[in-house]
Amino acid sequence: MAKIKLTKNELKVQKDALKMYQRYLPTLTLKKQQLQSEIRTIEANAERVRKERQELEEGFSSWIAVFSEEKVFPKGIITVSNIRKGIGNIAGVAIPTYEGADFSRGDYDLYETPLWVDIAANHMEKAMSLDLEAEVLDEQVRLLEAELRETSQRVNLFEKVKIPETKENIKKISIYMADQQVSAVVRSKISKRKIAARDEASSEMEVCSL
Repeated sequence: MAKIKLTKNELKVQKDALKMYQRYLPTLTLKKQQLQSEIRTIEANAERVRKERQELEEGFSSWIAVFSEEKVFPKGIITVSNIRKGIGNIAGVAIPTYEGADFSRGDYDLYETPLWVDIAANHMEKAMSLDLEAEVLDEQVRLLEAELRETSQRVNLFEKVKIPETKENIKKISIYMADQQVSAVVRSKISKRKIAARDEASSEMEVCSL
């Protein structure tokens, strides 16, 4: 604990600091709870997207197997040409949002390539889009978790360090000032008694001299 001045001005500083900590703590606590809730929601969304991706892949694999022409599907036929992202805001944190993607298809011989390849390419675009969406959701979680760690540290700092420390400082200064006040009263009384005793002694001397 840092050394503090045992003065009236320092007492005011400590009381003002305590008011500030107590005013901001509920806001920080609420933000912490909001971040925790949002992270759980986004993680659930990411899990849903990945499950949809898995189900799509399983259905796609079964569908391709019917044609027994897996090797006919051209490699690199689908590429991502552009990922469209927006910017959202959760609890004051800027996060990316997934708004879709643009795909490019490679050239292939329409006469030699089976008709189902176009349908398969559409499935691949959907699967890739789901992968990209999951990646953006993961990035949202990463950013929010970083903010949650910082907010939790502040909450702990206020709850476990700053508020108890400030209260202790206020108590220490108040006790010291009360002791000083009592001492001042005692000194004043002693001084008055001495003055009264001196005046009384002086009066007695005057009487004796008469």
